[in-house]
Amino acid sequence: MHGSKLPLTVWFWAAYLMATHSNGISARQMGRHLGLGSYKSAWLLCAKLRGAMVNLARALLSGLVEIDETQISYRTKDNPVAGGGGRSPEGKMQVVVAVEVIDNAPGRLRLGVIDDASSASLHPFIKASVASGATLKTDGWSAYPGAPGYKHEPHVVGKMAAHIVLPWVHRVISNLKTWALGVYHGLRRQHLQSYLNEFVFRFNCRRTPHAAFRTLLGIGLAIQPVTYNMLIAPEAQG
Repeated sequence: MHGSKLPLTVWFWAAYLMATHSNGISARQMGRHLGLGSYKSAWLLCAKLRGAMVNLARALLSGLVEIDETQISYRTKDNPVAGGGGRSPEGKMQVVVAVEVIDNAPGRLRLGVIDDASSASLHPFIKASVASGATLKTDGWSAYPGAPGYKHEPHVVGKMAAHIVLPWVHRVISNLKTWALGVYHGLRRQHLQSYLNEFVFRFNCRRTPHAAFRTLLGIGLAIQPVTYNMLIAPEAQG
């Protein structure tokens, strides 16, 4: 809300819609709901609220953690969805997915943008997202072993499909791709981590949707305000 010309009531309504809308809400939808005069105003409102979806003091994932990478097709100006496949990043954006498993059910989630599927890209994400001593359940990809402080439980994907070896990670991946296409009609490279943070927030609040609005406001009060120029700066776009 820092430096905003929008009324406080608009901010509260926007936060409520962002936190409680079942699948999320695009900037164009937000603008129509709130009667905003420009797409830029609606986009900035949504972008600032996404910034309040990450609690910097949140606990790391622990125990058994399924982890894998995926690629999300990105939108271009002339082509709604680009191609690509396998572990090659060509035509797609690389994302690493980690799901905490508690009593054979999914717990909390973390998502991160990575340059590639190398240990140099994966190990920093693991360190920032998973508590030391946790067990990493993977598909046996060679980049995972060697992450210091973790147990490694490889399940090489061969006769069994990846969604059987790592069921919760691949359910998240499927839901993430459906969400990205359904709500935003595909994502662009810019601000990808911000949209991933929104998906994580929704996933982690799925059991307490009534508290999501309060959580969003609480984090928003605790973080530093950002401006439009800060949001569109290259370092903010990933």
